[in-house]
Amino acid sequence: MRPRPLLSGPSLPAIAAGLLAGFVGFASSFAVVLQGLRAMGASPAEAASGLMALSIAMGLCGILLSLWRRMPISVAWSTPGAALLAASAVPEGGFPVAVGAFLVCGGLLVLAGLWKPLGRAVAAIPPPLASAMLAGVLLGLCLAPMRAVAEAPAMGLAIILAWALTGRVNRLLAVPAAVLVAGGLIAATVALPPGILAAAGPVPVWIMPEFTLPAAIGIALPLFIVTMASQNIPGMAVLGANDYRPAPGPLFAVTGAFSLLGAPLGGHAVNLAAITAALCASPEAEPDPTRRWWAAVVAGLVYIGFGLLAGAATAFVGAAPPVLIQAVAGLALLGAFGGALHGALAVPAQREAAVITFLVSASGLSVLGVSGAFWGLLAGGAMLVLHRRG
Repeated sequence: MRPRPLLSGPSLPAIAAGLLAGFVGFASSFAVVLQGLRAMGASPAEAASGLMALSIAMGLCGILLSLWRRMPISVAWSTPGAALLAASAVPEGGFPVAVGAFLVCGGLLVLAGLWKPLGRAVAAIPPPLASAMLAGVLLGLCLAPMRAVAEAPAMGLAIILAWALTGRVNRLLAVPAAVLVAGGLIAATVALPPGILAAAGPVPVWIMPEFTLPAAIGIALPLFIVTMASQNIPGMAVLGANDYRPAPGPLFAVTGAFSLLGAPLGGHAVNLAAITAALCASPEAEPDPTRRWWAAVVAGLVYIGFGLLAGAATAFVGAAPPVLIQAVAGLALLGAFGGALHGALAVPAQREAAVITFLVSASGLSVLGVSGAFWGLLAGGAMLVLHRRG
């Protein structure tokens, strides 16, 4: 496909699709991102800075790629990556060590785009094992809605019902509806900190990174793998399904470069989007396929706008009962968990290895400061080797 040059502004359907994609992309998973950053030892100010950096980075990156390729290339933060962080222990050395791992991950994303052997090595990881690792990482957060019902029955059930009933009408709006209900309940029952609106502006905090081998192995490498396997590769598939076929290498490299830029401010990774990419790349966004990129540009502007409000969002979430925020995060990840579990068990010959990967990844095991996600992938891979030799 050879997109024609810009002749006019965006159509109303493209604007509507971009606004919806931006709102869904932010509202459906920002709680997961904050959970992940706080689990890495980030202070409230550092978590707000990370959320801001990620929102602005994915907005600018999506706008740049869409203008460059004249295609609806949507960019998002790595939601599975944030869930991986949330399921991991605080690294020895605290958040600066995590930021060092984020930089390593960003460098690997750039390298995967520029050096084809690395991209092929990631693609060579058996999909059932990659899916099982992701499912194991997501399990803990996906149980949070049940914990919310146990600890705060009325509020937990209200959030779940909002999600379930809205999902019957529109699946894309189910999690945003749960976010709105949770926000209303928190505002009505929790004493919010004074000056929360004053904290709505940009909140950049520079974190000097520290590099350690355990963090590189236990945080950066699994973060790189889940970002590539669960975000970048499906993102390319969504574009291909809508008859857009850009070269993947430059896209991976550019998203990796923006990940590097956002890391010192606390952002973990940005990548190609899948769900929001489908919103922007489908015929509903714009009948003319050569002008659908406008939808991705509008979505990018929405992300930048949300990024400028990251301080208020973080302060609001910080004042809320943690179990309610975890419940919203868990609901946001149910679809990803179901897809990962299905992928893990899809190949009978690799099912036992995938189950081992899942169990070790979900166990919370940490050896030598390296998280269970890495050991789960290693254990499953060892089982595959033993089976093949047998």
